[in-house]
Amino acid sequence: MTRALQAGRKEPLSGETRSCVIFLHGYGANGADLLGLADPLGEHLPDTLFIAPDAPEACAGAPMGYQWFPIPWIDGSSEEESRDGLGRAAADLDAFLDGVMVDEDLLPEQVMVLGFSQGTMMALHVLPRREDAVAGIVGISGRLLEPELLGDEAQCKPPVLLIHGDQDDVVPVQSLPEAAQGLQDAGWTEVFAHIMKGTAHGIAPDGLQVALAFMRDRLGLR
Repeated sequence: MTRALQAGRKEPLSGETRSCVIFLHGYGANGADLLGLADPLGEHLPDTLFIAPDAPEACAGAPMGYQWFPIPWIDGSSEEESRDGLGRAAADLDAFLDGVMVDEDLLPEQVMVLGFSQGTMMALHVLPRREDAVAGIVGISGRLLEPELLGDEAQCKPPVLLIHGDQDDVVPVQSLPEAAQGLQDAGWTEVFAHIMKGTAHGIAPDGLQVALAFMRDRLGLR
């Protein structure tokens, strides 16, 4: 039994939905934390619906926020609890994505997923294991979980843009080349990267600009 994810949304500026960006927030945050990005992005994606779900669990490490799965070195959970949590959250997100596409009458190629930190981990874990590829994945300040399993378990290989700050003290910037290598080893041919100089664990304007260009391109808005 999957858990229903509560989500905020921002409607397309044009009033007509031709595409959708789904934001996946980081550990201890919530959907509203990223939904604010809909304002600067929406100006350039006027036919795009923006949706930002809350992760399914209250966060032990940040009681006012949510988590996709426990993180042992932050909340004292076990590795087994973390893996089990990832599995449950993956099923929840998978069902949520199905629901969005049905409810909004969208095809996978009309959907873009942007994750931040733990949200990036979820995006890179869940989206390749779905039958049909979304338009693309933007993964910011995260990492690729279980790269050794991806080659056997991936059912599709959506284009991926990895973005990371070179001063990140939460998820080290080395996670970007490691994720890129893991994706390429699993057979990906479209993996792109951008380093935000002088940026810690966050999203700088240049990173958002690169993400926007990638999304416009992959959604056919050249």
